[in-house]
Amino acid sequence: MDNKKSLVLIDAYSQIYRAFYAIRMLTNSRGEPVNAAFVFTKFLLQLEKNHPSAYGAMLFDCGKVPFRLELNPEYKANRPPMPDSLKQQIPLIKEIAGAFGWEQLQCEGFEADDLIGGMALKYQDFSVEIVSSDKDLSQLIDERISMLIPGSSGGFEVRDAAAVKAKFGVAPDMMIDYLALLGDASDNIPGVPGIGPKRAVEILDILGAASSWLDDPARIEAVGTVAKKLLPELDTIRRNRELIRLRTTLPESFDKALPPVRRAPDWKRITGICQDNQFKSILKELPPIEENVLAQPVSQEEFCDDLFAFAAAQNSVKTSVKEPEEIQGELF
Repeated sequence: MDNKKSLVLIDAYSQIYRAFYAIRMLTNSRGEPVNAAFVFTKFLLQLEKNHPSAYGAMLFDCGKVPFRLELNPEYKANRPPMPDSLKQQIPLIKEIAGAFGWEQLQCEGFEADDLIGGMALKYQDFSVEIVSSDKDLSQLIDERISMLIPGSSGGFEVRDAAAVKAKFGVAPDMMIDYLALLGDASDNIPGVPGIGPKRAVEILDILGAASSWLDDPARIEAVGTVAKKLLPELDTIRRNRELIRLRTTLPESFDKALPPVRRAPDWKRITGICQDNQFKSILKELPPIEENVLAQPVSQEEFCDDLFAFAAAQNSVKTSVKEPEEIQGELF
């Protein structure tokens, strides 16, 4: 890919929560929690090495959006508050993101997914890579737009249209209908009772897009037993489709001729952050700089050789959650 014409959009809180739950119980010399900041730094370094881009941004949620709460007052009501130990790391994480050259954007009344969708669709001359594991974003994928799914080993799985079909059983343009039938437990969106992933795929294979049968009960009745499940839940399906469909009309402040330009990483600043927080394994991966950022090196007696080594010694637990949105909590 020509990185001069590529646009990378990061679903910020998806990756922040993923980083937080990847390893636990890490603190720096001041006793401050740094587990999420450490993993997030590793993530940005891998992204810089493997998917460089001249354009890109990190998109943040800005609270729950009113129009979705009007559709479902219980939308995302099941999410617990952000853990205090993660909340303490948000300023450091944002500092790290800035040092890597990422513009950080949010807008009242828009979720990060909506802003990602709007930017991905607006800049038609750019190939777009969306860094997230949020299955809702799969609705955007086409020949120009793909997703990068961070892996446990530090790499990225590319999710294109073929990968969506292989994973979910439907094409990207059917993902809204597929999720409307299933619901989404992580967002507190109930689906149609008795319909799981296989049955949802079967229904869409037989009936086609929901827009062609939601207002045609006779067509649903013609397919037999599935009508007993669908007919009482048509309003639920309609509501779910509107909840899941991304709001891709960008706010005026985002509607610009070109997407945000990436700044080059400030390696000196990144080195200083890593030294200050004892991210020693990351320091080994950074480009050399002319001078040591810290006036005095960290004492070798006071700290372990590396925070990951400390984590291993403490038997830190890694999560087995497949999708980051399943472990997110409240954002504020």
